[in-house]
Amino acid sequence: MKTRIISACVMLPALLIVYFGGYALLAACFLVAVVGLGEFYRGFEAMGIRPSHWIGNAAVVALYAINLLTDRSGITGDSVLWHLLWVFGVIAASILYLFRIDERKPEDGMATMTGVFYVVFFSYHAVLIDQFRSGANEYHLLIWLVFITAFATDIMAYFTGYAFGKHKLCPKISPKKTVEGSIGGIVGSILCSGLFGYFAVPQLLADCLLIGALGGVISQFGDLSASVFKRKMGIKDYGTLIPGHGGIMDRFDSVMFTAPMVYYYIAFVLAG
Repeated sequence: MKTRIISACVMLPALLIVYFGGYALLAACFLVAVVGLGEFYRGFEAMGIRPSHWIGNAAVVALYAINLLTDRSGITGDSVLWHLLWVFGVIAASILYLFRIDERKPEDGMATMTGVFYVVFFSYHAVLIDQFRSGANEYHLLIWLVFITAFATDIMAYFTGYAFGKHKLCPKISPKKTVEGSIGGIVGSILCSGLFGYFAVPQLLADCLLIGALGGVISQFGDLSASVFKRKMGIKDYGTLIPGHGGIMDRFDSVMFTAPMVYYYIAFVLAG
């Protein structure tokens, strides 16, 4: 516990990256994608599956190059075509990777593709949220809810489960998680998101509360999904980069799900 708290405090300055946004956030998300993808692929390698690191890293570079070289106000206009081309390229390259039929299995191509979309594309939505700042609205500020919903849910679920947990949530996936902890996490996410909305964007308070509720559920899906992969891979943590927390994927597994959720809420409900 002490190591986890110290590591969390050390990570606090990273919040400055979220505050300043722009190229700083884009660079941080790029690093998270590269490091997280490597951790995810090594997990597959632990179970005898060989995804292509070359294809995965090339996909990261291509996606962020598209963002820099096309319209930077989210996925709009001509950038839609470039992002669709990127999706096609990832799928096609992952299939072509299997052409050395004597050396590779279908699982190798599927793992390559899954890693790119799960780690790289999901986390990329944080960049897209930040780029809403180019408009006359304050939607880009909702990027804080990506992290508030993920971390508030995680923290409140832990303490609520520790204090009141009796009924197992998904014992075969994560034996320590409880229904009571899950409910506590959702309530914590709503409360923290509501406080953020009240002080930072009062005109979007109702939306912040709704995002908090959605995020409290979806962040747990992200956490449990990462646990499913780890159990199948036979590993405890994805890495050792962050003492007490594991690797990038261990710390940001919930964020991988909350970032797309917040982005599409903005895109379809607020901006749409």
